[in-house]
Amino acid sequence: MSEHLRKTKSQSVWLKGATVLYALIICLLCFSPQWGVVEGISTPNIIYWGRLRLLLVPFNSLVSLGQLTSLKQLVWVIGQNLSNVLLLYPLGVCLMFLSNAWRSGKKSLCLGFALSLFIECTQLLLDFLIDANRVFEVDDLWTNSLGILLAYWTYRVIQSKKSGFL
Repeated sequence: MSEHLRKTKSQSVWLKGATVLYALIICLLCFSPQWGVVEGISTPNIIYWGRLRLLLVPFNSLVSLGQLTSLKQLVWVIGQNLSNVLLLYPLGVCLMFLSNAWRSGKKSLCLGFALSLFIECTQLLLDFLIDANRVFEVDDLWTNSLGILLAYWTYRVIQSKKSGFL
């Protein structure tokens, strides 16, 4: 076996391992119960339906910006949105390198949306079954999808630099 082939195979094994590990971290972050409330932080427009919590207002962060009364709340809202964009980004980068099935803008957006919808629906199910204190948020669908799209763009930049186009 040539040195290059051995190195490529070794990199692939590490990348697959990192992908599985990060997927497990996502499960831990998204599916474990959330306990407690951050003092001084409340999210407007949440609908309570029994144990289920739904936030169905699109772009709620922007729509409700005028309701924020402190810098702490503003930082919280920005942090929530950024963390949702970044949640699936590392997984997306790994998947772009592992498979060419997702290497287009449209396919990566569909992947991001599907993964995000799975996460949100599973959180709803967990709330129904064990009261995990999770919120189904419409905004998470687009912010998580954006993370996968950014991963695709990152992949393209890396590949173009390797090819010498940039």
